[in-house]
Amino acid sequence: MAKKQPRDLTGKVVLITGGARGIGAATARALAAQGAKVVIGDLDEELTQRVAGQMGVAGYRLDVTDHAGFTKVLDQVEVDHGPIYALINNAGIMPLSLLEDESSATTSRQLAINLEAVIHGTREAIKRMKPRRSGHIVNVASMAGRVGTAGAATYSATKHGVVGLCEAVYFELKPFNVDVTCIMPTIVKTELAAGLKSSKLSSQVQPEDVANAIVKSLQKPKLDVSVPGHLDGLMKFIRIWPRGVGEAMAKVGHTDELLSAAVNSPDRAAYEQRAVESAPGLSEL
Repeated sequence: MAKKQPRDLTGKVVLITGGARGIGAATARALAAQGAKVVIGDLDEELTQRVAGQMGVAGYRLDVTDHAGFTKVLDQVEVDHGPIYALINNAGIMPLSLLEDESSATTSRQLAINLEAVIHGTREAIKRMKPRRSGHIVNVASMAGRVGTAGAATYSATKHGVVGLCEAVYFELKPFNVDVTCIMPTIVKTELAAGLKSSKLSSQVQPEDVANAIVKSLQKPKLDVSVPGHLDGLMKFIRIWPRGVGEAMAKVGHTDELLSAAVNSPDRAAYEQRAVESAPGLSEL
């Protein structure tokens, strides 16, 4: 049987949330290099326009927690650039805290950005793609969506939610030729990872590594994508053993304290403040 050729992304409209920084910006560059018609959306309008101009792509201010505004941006993108072929729900925050010390405002902010916005974006994408029987939804989760991590309980919960969402929607859309991909990276060297150390079992990856995985998933659709890829095999290996074995491996590799060790790190101060400001509609909580 002949191998399927990678899908040609030339001219395909791809919208990336959180597209002005980190993984989002790296993905925008990688997709533009493939000839895609890239659109980035981000909360920081000035940064979005500057980055979009530097890349030669389109940019829109987008607050993913404003669901009506999110829908309006999707509509405007289709008016300005044509039908959206792929939506990449990438926007997310990772404030670190022990759960007992986390404020209700921080909890709500993570739920709103990391999970509720992804659900809303996914639903809106379905409404557009399903009737066309064409399209691809890519949701950026995390390895924390497969393994709970001390110091980031709510973050882990939101990413577990994204993983479950992707699997459920995958089955809903399979008959309609609309693809779903869940991207699960380890710690990525962006501002989000400030103050975190690498461990024996969780070396950090570059935003470009995640971007390349996203591009490959659009070219050859796959539901579950771990970054780096070997983590998928490692997780499957760990799951066949009793829980104690996995916990022992985490202790030896120091992944059990990877995030909790960075709680209150001064290196994270600037990022933590930006996370506080990341959902204007929730600032009154």
